Amino acid sequence: MNDVIAGVEIPDTTLVREATELVRDVAPPLLYDHSRRVFLWGSLRGREQRLAFDPELLYVGAMFHDLGLTKRVRRTDQRFEIDGADEARRFLHAHGVTGEPADRVWTSIALHTTPEIPLHMAPEVALVTRGVELDVLGIGYHAVSDEERAAVVAAHPRPDFKNRILAAFTEGIEDRPDTTFGNIKADVLAHYVPGFRRIDFVEVVKNSDWPE
Repeated sequence: MNDVIAGVEIPDTTLVREATELVRDVAPPLLYDHSRRVFLWGSLRGREQRLAFDPELLYVGAMFHDLGLTKRVRRTDQRFEIDGADEARRFLHAHGVTGEPADRVWTSIALHTTPEIPLHMAPEVALVTRGVELDVLGIGYHAVSDEERAAVVAAHPRPDFKNRILAAFTEGIEDRPDTTFGNIKADVLAHYVPGFRRIDFVEVVKNSDWPE
């Protein structure tokens, strides 16, 4: 029997079940519950906006979107979003999902911290961002009903979530500060890592090798 939360059906497929197991193994409960909520919020926002989306692809995008913060997946030479996107594409390829659908999931994860642009792309790309924005920033909080919100949080609680997710962001990116250039995650390091100094776009332009 399919799991239904706040009227959203979790797809009962091998792909979804194995994605769930992988994320449970790799990510701490904080990120697991957050990622499940992202799928649920994204689905609810998609329903509200009457978007036609593939629930399996949205699920994988939501579940893998923060895997780049985990010790098993993260690297130090690229943005954490790309770590998660690469892992999702490998997972999809291993399950026979290739080409444009796999690239769509990759894009949904790679761009989920890039404001505005994902909202003008494919529904799955837009809805991963919608789900993240609702869960982390509260954007769209009133676009879902009180009853829907209560049902999602009952299934996947968020105790002290604001502080705990900021700590997870910090831990996941503090050893690769330069990857936050042009990225909203620079704000996290500015608040929580002593001595962090942003790369300044204007300084990069002025100090480039071009003579003028």
